[in-house]
Amino acid sequence: MSEIRFRQVRHAYGERTVLDSVDVTLTEKRIGIVGANGSGKSTLARMINGLVVPTSGTVTVDGYDTSRKGREVRRRVGFVFTDPDHQIVMPTVAEDVAFSLRRSGLGKTERAERVRQMLAEFGLAGHHDHPSHLLSGGQKQLLALAAIMVTDPRVLVADEPTTLLDLRNTKLISRTFAAMEQQLVVVTHNLELLTDFDRVLVVDSGRIVADDAPGPAITFYRDLIG
Repeated sequence: MSEIRFRQVRHAYGERTVLDSVDVTLTEKRIGIVGANGSGKSTLARMINGLVVPTSGTVTVDGYDTSRKGREVRRRVGFVFTDPDHQIVMPTVAEDVAFSLRRSGLGKTERAERVRQMLAEFGLAGHHDHPSHLLSGGQKQLLALAAIMVTDPRVLVADEPTTLLDLRNTKLISRTFAAMEQQLVVVTHNLELLTDFDRVLVVDSGRIVADDAPGPAITFYRDLIG
């Protein structure tokens, strides 16, 4: 697993402090992050692949500073947003996955085979030429995942990936996450999604206020929000 390190991290938007005094090292395979809206949890997650950089302090992934080595970090860390429509850029399913390989150095045949493998792995083999934006909500999220995973990142960060999904598709994403070999960091309000994770962080008012196994951490969070 990769080593994700936050060292005395602070982040502010103008005069508003979003994260403060975050000091934590993440090495487990499956890590959950929970917190109320506005707690800073999404900002924390976005720092892992350099989408947001600290106002002060450092964030590193396998020793690479996200502020100075963003390209190296993003080769290691893939990021999936809440709304897959924000990530789907090409008109068809296969084209969208292939777009992620445009700078891979692979030949045309190799890229096509890699795309075929990803579509099969994420249950989209029968949708090769299907219009991307006409997929169901769950299928769009799977497409967003496939387009990230085709680059073979070491870490996947998912920011509230089931918020827009119904129960069936939420369970589909949960099964997909469970089968992944990559290190996984998930921000979510769906506490059931985290019950078999290795570690859960609770974020409140920009600070990590609990860091434990899922059971104790989720109990702490439930008590915190009343």
